[in-house]
Amino acid sequence: MTYQQFGPNGWTPERLANLSGKTYLITGANSGTGFEAAKILLSKGAKVIMLNRNAEKSYDAMAALKNKFGENADIEFVQMDLADLNSVRSAAKLILEKTPHINALICNAAIAQVPKQSFTKDGFESQIGVNHYGHFLLCGLLFDRIDASLGHIVVVSSLGYKMGIKAIQFDDMNWDKNYQQNSTYCHSKLAQMMFAYELQNKIKNANRNVKVYVCHPGSSATSLISTSANFLTKSIWYLMTKTPMVQSAEKGAYPEIMCATENELEERALYGPTGRMEMVGPVGTGTLLPFAHDEFVMKKLWQITEDNIGYSWRI
Repeated sequence: MTYQQFGPNGWTPERLANLSGKTYLITGANSGTGFEAAKILLSKGAKVIMLNRNAEKSYDAMAALKNKFGENADIEFVQMDLADLNSVRSAAKLILEKTPHINALICNAAIAQVPKQSFTKDGFESQIGVNHYGHFLLCGLLFDRIDASLGHIVVVSSLGYKMGIKAIQFDDMNWDKNYQQNSTYCHSKLAQMMFAYELQNKIKNANRNVKVYVCHPGSSATSLISTSANFLTKSIWYLMTKTPMVQSAEKGAYPEIMCATENELEERALYGPTGRMEMVGPVGTGTLLPFAHDEFVMKKLWQITEDNIGYSWRI
């Protein structure tokens, strides 16, 4: 673990230069770390495009940002539901029509701790459907534009990747036999990481120009758990937010902003807080366990993902 490359306080937004002329896409940007990331980027003059499911909350978020930064704040909203692959395709088409360059796509949106097995519009278990499949398709559809912009793809994962079965359940991707809210969530976050690391391999082999980084927000006070978890999980989380084991949503956004703006980070790494249990503290390079970048499993997951969503991504 190290954060010394950024000094004793780790990475902070003080490192950011003026970002005028740069465009950042953020999924799930109307609350939590996504909203805080939008706020930080706008404060440096960037253009931010929020990709969110809920239009009403998005317009409220935009109003709050314009109230803070002025009516000229360059913030836009594109409606997109990661649980509906046709919605992802429509949003990507709209973005490509009106966005000439993409400096970074931050895959921040997620659902977590869904108490009972539920499914996306396309028939996938909801957590892997939203967290992995939806983002996989979005990244694929926008990849050439990001590549032409010498841009970044930032995958926001979770320390939960090491708290589940530590494997991809290829024989039952929908968890029909053993659904459990936490294990299934952890499965989806591991899948996201493996996608990112396999994408790094493919980019290197094809000599493309996109940098792909993986990070996590640590333990941050967001609405992620309170949105979809059961009462007991929500209650435990509420009590935790009153302790030093949980940091602000703003600090939780630091890793994804770092990964969206820094060009010299090591790619086969996991970035986030480096303090107590890597849940809080200075932002830098954290611990990445080897099973998260098993080459055989990554390749198999990539192929199964393409087959399941009906999208062939050729780099």
